[in-house]
Formats: sequence, C-alpha cells, structure tokens
Amino acid sequence: QVQLVESGGGLVQAGGSLRLSCAASGLTFSTYAMGWFRQAPGKEREFVAASSWSGSMTSYADSVKGRFTISRDNAKNTVYLQMNSLKPEDTAVYYCAADRTYNDYSGSGVGINYWGKGTLVTVSS
Repeated sequence: QVQLVESGGGLVQAGGSLRLSCAASGLTFSTYAMGWFRQAPGKEREFVAASSWSGSMTSYADSVKGRFTISRDNAKNTVYLQMNSLKPEDTAVYYCAADRTYNDYSGSGVGINYWGKGTLVTVSS
C-alpha cells in the first residue's frame, strides 16, 4: 500500500520560508518521479514542482520559479519542497505526488497515480 505523508506546513509571514517534506512508503521510491501540487481555496489544483527519479531533471510552475526548490533523498524515500520569499498567493494545501511518468506533472495532475493527504501552508500579509 502506497503512502505519501506530507509535513512542514504552517503559518508564515510574507517573505518567509518553509520546507515541506513528503515521506513515501510502499513503492520503489527511486523509480518514481516525485512532485508537488497545490490547491488554494476556491481554485483548481495546480502543478508546483517535479523531480525526475534521479533528481537530475526538475521543473517548476512559472509562479514559483526562482523561489521554490524541489529536492529528493532516495536513501530516505523523501522529497522536499523548499519555499522561500513566500507570498500570500502561495496560500494553499500542498500535495505530494508520485508517478513514474515525469510528463504527468503538469496542469492539475490528472494522470498522477498516488497522492498524499496534503499539508496546509498559510502566508499572511
């Protein structure tokens, strides 16, 4: 049974930083691309960032490029999202995603195989 457990969300002031973690189990982590999506209140879920299985390829939504960094530790079965220079518009529930196909990490993530339950990030102005 695949489990993705996010942690690290919380309340932060605009301009601050947070680091999200996602611990994966029940899958061969090093063979999966991993990523993050988010869903703000009243909005559709959207792609944030993705990492290939090795971490050699990464991609980001334009809205977070230069501020967020995705990384992974295959020895710990964990993927991270370092979020800097946070803005109120980054407020959302952030979801960890696992799928072998790197190209599935786009849009609302319709093709993604596995999802975490999400962690709430609130950025105050």
